Formats: sequence, C-alpha cells, structure tokens
Amino acid sequence: MSPFSPGATIDALLEAVVFAERSEVFESVWFGDSLIHKPRLESIVMLSAAAALTRKARLGVICMASFPVRHPALLAIQWASLDQISKGRSILGVCIGGGHAGEMRAFGSKKEERVGRLVEGIRLIRRIWAEETVDHHGKYYTLEGCRVVPKPVQAPCPIWIAVTPDRAVVGDKGIERAMRRVATLADGYITMAVPGDEFCRRLNLIEEFAREEGRDLSRFEVAIHGMVNINDDCRAAYDEAKDYFNHYYAPGYPSEELIKIWLAHGPPEECARLIQEWLDMGITTPVLRFTSRHQLAQMKRFIRDVLPLLRLKKASNGSTTPTTA
Repeated sequence: MSPFSPGATIDALLEAVVFAERSEVFESVWFGDSLIHKPRLESIVMLSAAAALTRKARLGVICMASFPVRHPALLAIQWASLDQISKGRSILGVCIGGGHAGEMRAFGSKKEERVGRLVEGIRLIRRIWAEETVDHHGKYYTLEGCRVVPKPVQAPCPIWIAVTPDRAVVGDKGIERAMRRVATLADGYITMAVPGDEFCRRLNLIEEFAREEGRDLSRFEVAIHGMVNINDDCRAAYDEAKDYFNHYYAPGYPSEELIKIWLAHGPPEECARLIQEWLDMGITTPVLRFTSRHQLAQMKRFIRDVLPLLRLKKASNGSTTPTTA
C-alpha cells in the first residue's frame, strides 16, 4: 500500500503494519519503491519505521524498482542497518524497474543499463556483506578497500528478484535469460500474475538452471504480488480497484486481460477462488495488496471471510499464511 493512495495516510499505513503482525495471519509486510518516479515515502525509511513497530513480521520491498540507480555500496550499508534494526527480518526484493526517464537521468543511469546494473549490483552487494574488505572493478561500479560494518544479521541476507517478462515481447530466449538470472542470483522469485501453464514453465526453467549451477532450492520462495478487493458487490470492488490502479499506476494499466488473473475481487468466494489458483500453481508466499481506501477493513474481512476458504500449504520457511503489501 502506498501512503499516497487515495484516502490513505502515513498513520493509517503504520496502523495497518501493526495490525498485520498482531493478527498472526500476515507473516510479512512489504512496501513498494521508487525514488522520484512516484510521490511516495522512501522504502528503506518506511521499512525501518515498520521494524520499530514490529517484532516478528518479515519486512520486504516489492520490488526495489530503483535498484539500478542506487549505488551498491550505499544500499549495502543501508540494508545491513535495516537487517540489524529488525534483528534479521529483511527481504530485499529487486528488479530492473520501469526505466522511468526522469529517474534514470537524475541518477546518471541509462535505461539499457538496467539488467547489467542489476546483475553486477547483486553480486557486489553479496560480496560487501560477506567479505571483510572488497576491491571491485566492474563495468558500472568501482570499489577499492570498501569495508562495510556491521554486516546484516542474516547470512546470507536474502535477495529476491522480481521479473515478469511478456513472452510475446521478449520471446523464449528472453524468458530463459530472466529465469536464469533468478535461478543463479536470487533466494526467491517474485512474479505478477501469469496464466498457470506459463507460470509452471517458468518454475521449471528456474529449477533446471539451478540444477545446472548446483544450487539448493529447498528454501527458495516464490511470491506473487497479487491484488485484492473484497466486496459483496463485484462491480463496486472492480470500480474501486480501477480507481486505485489509475492513481497508483496510470490510466489504462493494468489491461483487462491482466486484471482477470491479477485482481481477486468481489465476494469472499470469488477472491478465494483466484488466490487459491495462485497457491495451487506453486506460489509459496502470496503478497496481497488491497486495492482500497479502507485497508484495515479489507484486512479484517480477509481474515474473517476469505482465509477460511483457502487451502494453505506449509512453505519451506514455515509460513502458512499470506502476507500484505
């Protein structure tokens, strides 16, 4: 949820964070991210505020769209500090972002550099967190004698990659490249909604590429950034969600085709039906964004009316319940 969504306030946002943890239903809390692309508070600052108000909930960013314009050394110390403050509860979800021209220019990056900066940045941050002193001479970043202390509490501190390429646009090879990055660089995978058969193909690729690298995926998590609006009046749920999208994204996004598989809306039974489809196709960590002005009311209704209708499977990290964005 963005504190600048219609009707939302920072106090209401933090109240929702506290409620999420005290409910013992939502096992993690997530914030969106950009720097100057959208009018919102900075994600690490907000996660730090959430860390001070919680004790058990994991804290993540879904996803850090500004990752390609953030310097890895600065981000490494900021995120290590967050992991220390939260006593090892952070999840760094990263992506290449949308390549917003103004944001890229402001920080001296180019749209075509995003994938390269993502890959080099992840590898460099992992080295900074693991090694005493780092020397690095890469394509985008140079460090000499870089020493970051303290390190994160978690070793390794989890980094997840969010990516949902369109096969019609990037082709089979583009999908394979994206899933290989997930399989070789990430501790978890974040997706938007895709048809079930397409999602299974992507999971199979991740598993295949991980085997090639000898990586153990036993604790690998698969998350969906899913949209939810619970209302007995299906049309009212749809209209409120569309208003939310128009303010949060832009008019016309998401498409009607995407809404069908990405927005669980209407009566509890309809919401549960789509969420269950996500779970059944292999999602271990559903991250739910309530597309409503009334966040607490939606969260309470989810617990009361939707959650009992779901068949939850125990994930490798011990989680059995959805999370909230």
